[in-house]
Amino acid sequence: MNTPESIAYTARAEVTGGRDGRGATDDGKLEVALQTPKEMGGSGEGTNPEQLFAVGYGACFQGALGLAGKEMGVDTSKSVVNAEVGIGKEGESFGLSVKLSVSIPGIDKDQAQKVVDRTHELCPYSKATRGNIPVEVVAV
Repeated sequence: MNTPESIAYTARAEVTGGRDGRGATDDGKLEVALQTPKEMGGSGEGTNPEQLFAVGYGACFQGALGLAGKEMGVDTSKSVVNAEVGIGKEGESFGLSVKLSVSIPGIDKDQAQKVVDRTHELCPYSKATRGNIPVEVVAV
């Protein structure tokens, strides 16, 4: 297990009601109504944990993409990360899968894939999910 040398920031949130409840950060900057997706029998009227995870993972990956790009001499400033988080039955409960599709304008697909692969090594979300859930990262 990798452990950070020091913690620079800690996010704090409170959730009540689970998938059909409410979530809010302690600083008041984020408050969301949570609803189970229609595909899973809910109303789908609020956001769901998978959407929040997709946004978080996508944002983290894009930040790490900047690091990888700088390391490899590639401008990633106009890149786009599309994150898909799937949820489905896994044994007695549920499991997740992730697909990150990354566009890096101005470079060919093979070079972009190398940058994306390096980013996957650097990204904290990728480190957290590695070996736990299937994660596919592709340059498009």
